[in-house]
Amino acid sequence: MTDLHARSAIESGARPRAQYAALPWRRGENLEVLLITSRETGRWVIPKGWPMRGRSPAAAAAAEARQEAGLVGEIAKTPIGSYLYVKFGKTGRGTPCKVKVFPLKVTGQHESWREMGERTAHWFPADEAAGAVQERQLARLIRKFAKRETKAAAKG
Repeated sequence: MTDLHARSAIESGARPRAQYAALPWRRGENLEVLLITSRETGRWVIPKGWPMRGRSPAAAAAAEARQEAGLVGEIAKTPIGSYLYVKFGKTGRGTPCKVKVFPLKVTGQHESWREMGERTAHWFPADEAAGAVQERQLARLIRKFAKRETKAAAKG
């Protein structure tokens, strides 16, 4: 689950599997990030999933945001970075994953969506979102993205 688990799984020779994630964000008074709870552990995460046949990585990330949180918006074509984590299955066996993260500027949310009853979604100020996630690499990505977007907004 932690960065250390991911690194040790990869160092043991396990090749990380690719996943794609959306970093849902909006600007109110300040930049906010939407986090969802994972189905297994209830910890705060961003919408993510496996590659989808016939979809680009960015489109797959947008589809995960729609399925897991009902979100729609403008997905960036290029990732802002990636992070490592270990996905634990029902057997308890861990699979290292490398997650490419695509910012999703949220323009709306459906009234209902596929995983609505399985997760909680909550908007956080960006710094609080970074503090709520367990993966340090993801926390750094959130802080770096928020800083960049805040500077861009200040320039007008």
